[in-house]
Amino acid sequence: MATLVASASASLDGFVALPDDDPGPLFDWYSAGDVEVPNAGDLPPFHLTPTSAAHWRSWVASLGCLLVGRRLFDLTDGWRGRHPLGVPVVVLTHERPSGWRYPGSEDFVFAATVGEAVDAATAVAGERVVGVAAGQVATQVRAAGLLDEVHVDLVPVFLGAGRRYFTDTSGPLLLGDPLEVVVSRRVTHLRFPARP
Repeated sequence: MATLVASASASLDGFVALPDDDPGPLFDWYSAGDVEVPNAGDLPPFHLTPTSAAHWRSWVASLGCLLVGRRLFDLTDGWRGRHPLGVPVVVLTHERPSGWRYPGSEDFVFAATVGEAVDAATAVAGERVVGVAAGQVATQVRAAGLLDEVHVDLVPVFLGAGRRYFTDTSGPLLLGDPLEVVVSRRVTHLRFPARP
């Protein structure tokens, strides 16, 4: 069965983007080294440190599908039909986009509820990982009790305001002890079980 993992680059104060959705310095670690790591689609290659490159390649190799929300889909124009990680994408949305057609768009599935989206993503992923985008989608998957792990690429910056990793801040979210800690330039890669 697939493992559902929320993953994002985040600031020390828990934001995954600035208020205008720009990641700002949260993505600086993608260019902090000399190891070129290609992407699928039209995104230029990353230039990672050897440590981050090994971590990133392991993460990408584990993926079977991504689960994202309509907001991220719209901000990226659905990555023009090809996600940079080169895996199929399930989009949680109440309204399927009309007229959106790119080569590769057959790798995108649209689902109206969290349950339908998780079912579709896990069916595609099989025994592999479903990468769950941060924000509202990660919050909804966690609230449904379906999230297995939380990954944070922790960047040494305080943004002060922006888009939160989890949007429901009504109470504490207690995670388990770290399963992995990888220290690199401009980022620390952390992996936690979603439950203590």
